[in-house]
Amino acid sequence: MNANFSDASRKVGVVSAFGLAALTFAYVLVLGAGLLSLTDKNAQISDPWFSLLEILILLIAPLFVSLFAALHDWAPPTAKTLSRVALCFALLLAGVTCCVHFTILTVSRATVADEGMGDLLFAFKWPSAAYALDILAWDVFFPLAALFAAPLFFGSPLRTTIRFILIASGLLALAGLSGVVLNDMQWRNIGIIGYAIVFPIAAALIGLVFLRSPASSQVKDSGNA
Repeated sequence: MNANFSDASRKVGVVSAFGLAALTFAYVLVLGAGLLSLTDKNAQISDPWFSLLEILILLIAPLFVSLFAALHDWAPPTAKTLSRVALCFALLLAGVTCCVHFTILTVSRATVADEGMGDLLFAFKWPSAAYALDILAWDVFFPLAALFAAPLFFGSPLRTTIRFILIASGLLALAGLSGVVLNDMQWRNIGIIGYAIVFPIAAALIGLVFLRSPASSQVKDSGNA
């Protein structure tokens, strides 16, 4: 047992893992409702669905960071470099996506929503600066975080399952970059499957692993009993 995996790390990891899975499930439901509300498939999702999606992302991103922080504490000493790199990419993901979506939710509507540069900067459609940064976050930083975290899980059938799910989610997210290459954002839906549908399964299973992993303090107490 890693001495860094304290009771606090365990609790943070469990709450983050299950919270992330639940909020992402809610995100998928809201996204589905927003898409069903469209009469033009090329149009942007409108309110209230769009604002709900922005708020959910702002809640998901911190949980993503805290999950990977707990994962870094849980990782064995021989794998700390992998867990540290995964945590760094998680921080990059959260920082970029929070800046993008908080700006879209606030500044874009308050200042330049009706100006010509508004669409180029803030519109959540391709091409725009906001959309490009979001792709950087979820189709570059996310898959790197997932792929570096995958080797941490080995041994038991549950951990091996998590490993393959993380690899699948990372590769699918990377495949979402094909939307940029082909200049067709329909292809980015491949990436959405990776981080919005496949990864939450891994997060929930990681929560189970944390639940089954005694904290270092518990190990010491049992050893002294």
